[in-house]
Amino acid sequence: MPTDDHRPQLIDLASRALGGSVVTANDESFGEKENLIVPTAADFTPGSFGHKGEIVDGWETRRRRTPGHDWALIRLGSPGVIHSIDVDTSFFTGNYPEQCRIEACGVEGYPSPEELAAPDVNWEEIVPLSPLDGGTHNHFTVTAPARFTHVRLSIHPDGGVARLRVHGRVIPDPRRFDGLTLDLAAREHGGVVELSSDTFYSSAGVLNLPGLARHMGDGWETRRRRGTGNDWAIISLAAPGQLRQIEVDTSYYVNNASGECALYGATSDTTPGPDSPLWFPLLSRTRLQPDTRHFFDVTATEAVTHVRFDVFPDGGISRLRLLGSVDSAAWPALALRWFNTLPADQAQAILTTTAGFTPETAQALIARRPLTPGDPATEAIPGLRGA
Repeated sequence: MPTDDHRPQLIDLASRALGGSVVTANDESFGEKENLIVPTAADFTPGSFGHKGEIVDGWETRRRRTPGHDWALIRLGSPGVIHSIDVDTSFFTGNYPEQCRIEACGVEGYPSPEELAAPDVNWEEIVPLSPLDGGTHNHFTVTAPARFTHVRLSIHPDGGVARLRVHGRVIPDPRRFDGLTLDLAAREHGGVVELSSDTFYSSAGVLNLPGLARHMGDGWETRRRRGTGNDWAIISLAAPGQLRQIEVDTSYYVNNASGECALYGATSDTTPGPDSPLWFPLLSRTRLQPDTRHFFDVTATEAVTHVRFDVFPDGGISRLRLLGSVDSAAWPALALRWFNTLPADQAQAILTTTAGFTPETAQALIARRPLTPGDPATEAIPGLRGA
């Protein structure tokens, strides 16, 4: 089993765990479309049959007897910039598609499937028509720099796909944060568990998942420590902010919960290492109880970009929440990262409907991207009002 994990984690933007949804598909005769975004790995029990044939853990369409192809439309749980895609055909060996193509778009609001199919929606090809292998993970690199809200998977001509993973970085919409207290560590907002000391039983990456843990296997648990020292995880926050309260949840860890914890903060453009001198205390070493949600107040006058969460000496933690507000000085960079990555048609819609720009003025501003903080043209962009 793995021991240490020192790799920055890309997030599956489409995952059901983040609120992703397969909003429609043209066919799901053998396997339901919703299987595509189930967070757990695919499984299969040979010889299990239902009324539609062998029960499969994936999306599977009927055998196509007419020209054309099948497709499924997915709304990302957290919009963001896509870096890679995994079209997982596990257990589909004689019935996998020969090829696939993937497109993406960025739209405002909560469009219906019919609205997403309208001719004025600009679907950008991010994976061209490419061959697939059966019974394996098919990985594709994505270079499109835009922030997308939806993806469309087309399979040619038909067949089964177990899972679709859309790996990337969340680009939060600053309009959702304005004036609010929120969990700055949350994965759905763009928080990332960047480093951890130990992932023997499970990854520290689950610490900032939405919702409560469902069982002991849904948290971060390290091996039993036999020497000195302690375990830790480092999280980059969704945006620099002032922390007010933390929640340390040991639910389901009864005989193996961490005994104590401490929290440190840092302000840095890059992720500090565990021994960096940049860390300053936010919560001193504090006793924890098993199977308990703990809430601790934090007084932090300095904006924090990263935290190091220490547990003593080892054990299990279900979830970590870091409640606070976005630092006012961080608003311009946060808003411009969002605006600069919007697809042009979505940026156009925002400027004309929300900010009152004329179409010509909006097009001129979009053509000037990437905009930088301090540019007078940014003053009317929605999302910057929190500055």
